Amino acid sequence: MAKKLYVGGLSYNTTEDGLREYFSQAGAVESAAVVMDKFSGRSRGFGFIEMATDEEAQKAIETLNDTELDGRRISVAEARPMEDRPARTGGGYNRGGGFNRDNRGGGYNRDRDSKRNSW
Repeated sequence: MAKKLYVGGLSYNTTEDGLREYFSQAGAVESAAVVMDKFSGRSRGFGFIEMATDEEAQKAIETLNDTELDGRRISVAEARPMEDRPARTGGGYNRGGGFNRDNRGGGYNRDRDSKRNSW
């Protein structure tokens, strides 16, 4: 049965192929994934490895934890299951809206300087 490992402290230059190759020294790698930021497209500095067996996963933890990959010290540990998070409700910030005394739409700091002491 495959065992999933968490790999932290990755360089922004580390690729999935590089991660797979590095971990292959501990045994057969089923999958390798570097987590990417969806907005910038850059690595978020961590990833996941799936080793073919529990023994190979344990060997990877023992031999590769606190070693250097692409100029960075990495940490390797057994991946914890993803926890359920409560659904996000509402949206963003409540920044104004509606109308003010002079019937202009509100907004955060809209015309702040020109309205100061104008009541």
